[in-house]
Amino acid sequence: MRVVIAEDAVVLREGLTRLLDDHGHQVCAAVADGDALVTAVAEQKPDVAVVDIRMPPTHTDEGLRAALQIRQDHRDVGVLMFSQYVETRYASRLLAGNAAGVGYLLKDRVADVADFVAALERVADGGTALDPEVVSQLFRASRRTEGLNTLTRRERDVLGLMAEGRSNAGISAALFISGGAVEKHVASIFGKLGLPPSEGDNRRVLAVLRYLGTGE
Repeated sequence: MRVVIAEDAVVLREGLTRLLDDHGHQVCAAVADGDALVTAVAEQKPDVAVVDIRMPPTHTDEGLRAALQIRQDHRDVGVLMFSQYVETRYASRLLAGNAAGVGYLLKDRVADVADFVAALERVADGGTALDPEVVSQLFRASRRTEGLNTLTRRERDVLGLMAEGRSNAGISAALFISGGAVEKHVASIFGKLGLPPSEGDNRRVLAVLRYLGTGE
């Protein structure tokens, strides 16, 4: 992958660069603010950008605003946001309308190198990667609780993994259940939430996110 990194903390920025280099990916730019990120993406045309939400000068939502501009101007570039804390209003803005090629992880997930790289690759390929804690808080923040309240505990587990971007095979491995059982749970979830089933993993994640109030 060709990657652009936007992170104002020098140690973390250099650490991410080295980590991705070690895994065979090319970091074509590593910048420290939102304006430099937008410029780097336009010039380098990467597959994906890794973006800290809070960057100079105000350390509020500069990274998010830059990411939204990238999503508008460069639809083929994936965006993986990461933050120290879960900020559901930012996650909702990023995911609104189209979850393809979008990720949101907490910074401590970077410590699990294999999962972080896999999430980044999934986003670069047009998939979705949401931190489990982000998914959990989106559920709690949702105004549409009627359908969610009808789900069994196992169905909630499956729905959470779907929203993280997991395939049926990935859900099967994570929950130690058969592929057939996963398919039945997914069908039941869509039925209870009144959502049309879809063969595409990202489309079904988008449907779930829209149900939770993060879509248009």
